[in-house]
Amino acid sequence: MNMKNVLITGANGQLGNEMRLLAEKNTGYHYYFTDVAELDICDEKAVAAYIEEHLIDIVVNCAAYTAVDKAEDNVELCDRLNHLAPGYLAKAIQSRGGALIQVSTDYVFDGSAHVPYGEGQPTCPDSVYGSTKLAGEQEALKYCSSTVIIRTAWLYSAFGNNFVKTMLRLGKERESLGVVFDQVGTPTYARDLAAAIFTILDKGIVPGVYHFSNEGVCSWYDFTKMIFRLAGITSCQVKPLHTCEYPAKANRPHYSVLDKTLIKETYGVEIPYWVDSLQECVQKLLTD
Repeated sequence: MNMKNVLITGANGQLGNEMRLLAEKNTGYHYYFTDVAELDICDEKAVAAYIEEHLIDIVVNCAAYTAVDKAEDNVELCDRLNHLAPGYLAKAIQSRGGALIQVSTDYVFDGSAHVPYGEGQPTCPDSVYGSTKLAGEQEALKYCSSTVIIRTAWLYSAFGNNFVKTMLRLGKERESLGVVFDQVGTPTYARDLAAAIFTILDKGIVPGVYHFSNEGVCSWYDFTKMIFRLAGITSCQVKPLHTCEYPAKANRPHYSVLDKTLIKETYGVEIPYWVDSLQECVQKLLTD
């Protein structure tokens, strides 16, 4: 049986790096890891040529424009990367009869719900980032019949820039810190998401939209308090803020808890509790 060729874009980001680490243990595939230097996914011709030349069977698109506030001013670039590029990947892999795994976001919802969002609930993005990511989902589903969309939330890891690393730094630098308490969701350890993606690869693509974050629920305030507790940071006082006290350019969902029933039932994915995964990541950051 021929080994399948898997292209992983955005390989230098949080999720891409975690995919790279897990790929070392999952030797059942031949991997191509690219970031913008190796492949500009906003270049439709380059995408088509790369996928054809390397005989790619599955694309895992981890690349995205994720600077939520900057996206409000960089609409064109954000749209190219989050909306148009997934369409280019989808068209190219469809021409080879392959499959696409497209990573998306909880920001496709406006956060006005009060029970976890299922995949079938109406989308209603309230930011440029959320709108472009939703458009990217639609492009992927339109142009590749074997597409899996995975919406995730509050991603962090030992790699790249993220909330956990920022709080660890600020906790050591400051005596006090204000953090929003009225935005509720679930943190996601990028390594857990990467493991779920490998489960999907191994079990076989079942096209559709899925939700994945860690189990449980918290606010950004709770998240920060737990980061400090796990890291042993006691010198910085965390104060709860209302969203209106922390002005940001882009609107954030007040409630973005995702219902993960479908991915668990379809692929048998086991999802860790957010505190357990956070502990694993914080220990890694403190010991590395």
